[in-house]
Amino acid sequence: MIHQYKLYGLNIVLDICSGSVHLVDDIAYDVIGMFSEHTKDEIVDKVFSDFSAKGETVTREDVAECYDQVAQLKEAGKLFVEDSFEPIAGELKEKTSGVVKALCLHVAHVCNLNCSYCFASQGKYHGERGLMSYEVGKRALDFLVENSGTRRNLEVDFFGGEPLMNFGVVKDLVKYARSIEKEKNKNFRFTLTTNGMLIDDDVIDFANREMSNVVLSLDGRKEVHDRFRVDYSGKGSFDTIVPKFQKLVEKRGGKNYYMRGTFTHRNPDFLEDIKTMLDLGFRELSMEPVVCAETDASALTKEDLPLILSQYEKLGELMIEKRRAGDPFTFYHYMIDLQGGPCIYKRISGCGSGTEYMAVTPWGELYPCHQFVGEESYSLGNIWDGVTNLEKQCEFKECNVYAREDCRDCWAKLYCSGGCAANAFHSTGSVKGVYKYGCELFKKRMECAIAVAATELLDRKKNCES
Repeated sequence: MIHQYKLYGLNIVLDICSGSVHLVDDIAYDVIGMFSEHTKDEIVDKVFSDFSAKGETVTREDVAECYDQVAQLKEAGKLFVEDSFEPIAGELKEKTSGVVKALCLHVAHVCNLNCSYCFASQGKYHGERGLMSYEVGKRALDFLVENSGTRRNLEVDFFGGEPLMNFGVVKDLVKYARSIEKEKNKNFRFTLTTNGMLIDDDVIDFANREMSNVVLSLDGRKEVHDRFRVDYSGKGSFDTIVPKFQKLVEKRGGKNYYMRGTFTHRNPDFLEDIKTMLDLGFRELSMEPVVCAETDASALTKEDLPLILSQYEKLGELMIEKRRAGDPFTFYHYMIDLQGGPCIYKRISGCGSGTEYMAVTPWGELYPCHQFVGEESYSLGNIWDGVTNLEKQCEFKECNVYAREDCRDCWAKLYCSGGCAANAFHSTGSVKGVYKYGCELFKKRMECAIAVAATELLDRKKNCES
């Protein structure tokens, strides 16, 4: 399977099953497009005729030589490679069955903001408000160690609600984890996600010492951010949090953080929000489409889609422009390694929710991930008894890219791994469903990400040659 597209002045050909990315000239682009369904003579005649009609100097010999080069790439396993991964998809996931590598600790099902678009229902996840006790958190860390097998590197996300509303427990849990690392032969990597309202010097010093990554919630423009991200009196949070974020990031050395924004039907022109983040001095950025019911006024609509797709393209152009000017920035969804990339296991099986990764409520209940918390039918068990809802966990074990019929013929399947199980569930009622709106966004992001990365590789090559 191949996918061809043109973007940022490049002709890009992806060979899906080999992972090869080819940047080709116009002749090769057309030859590859016809290669599977036409003979060599048919292709030579058509391409020669098309280019001659455009007044371009091309000989039949040029086209024939190009055809032969494409045939050689096919023979070398870099073009038109057959999909051979389906038989091993279940086997690969089974190898990690029972091994947990990451937990999302919901240390606070309370929040000091009242964001109407919040998928977590203002932090309480459609249930009771509550704070995780140290004892529950300690047991969750022990559960992670006990179920991590021989894996050394373990990840723990402090999440909410607003986790800084239970900051004392966060600090105590990190201290406990550090105390057992050597004995248990484990290395903990911590992440903190915060709305920023409670950040102070103590939080900054602790986060910059102990957190491998910090996720900071900012929606961009003040008027956009303050539309939704308000306190319980209705006051916007922009003016309060931005100076705190700037101080934290400066002391962090400008690395290992993300400004995490949400765009909605109110701001599908989200590139303007990214530009605001850049103007504020932030360089590690993410903007996520809102997750909410279709009936919600914030929900993205079919009419929003063309603008959103164009915003992704313009974002790529801005990234190229800024990098060439010596002022690069990172966009989470455009992070891609064309020369290495994820292994085939990750490409097939996805994020590992419900198997390798789970969320823990303040009361110690286990869910497949933070977006399932509150969906009682998806409660997997608890940190004392482990996973007891084996039937539901099996849904996630079987949840690979080949479990979704709509994904089989999609060129992006080994990039998205079948997409987000939570988004699929909330849009279709099944973790094996497909959130089609999200698919359109993902495919555009992936095309842009590959093109942006390709321009960087080409620029490096030019600089080396000059």
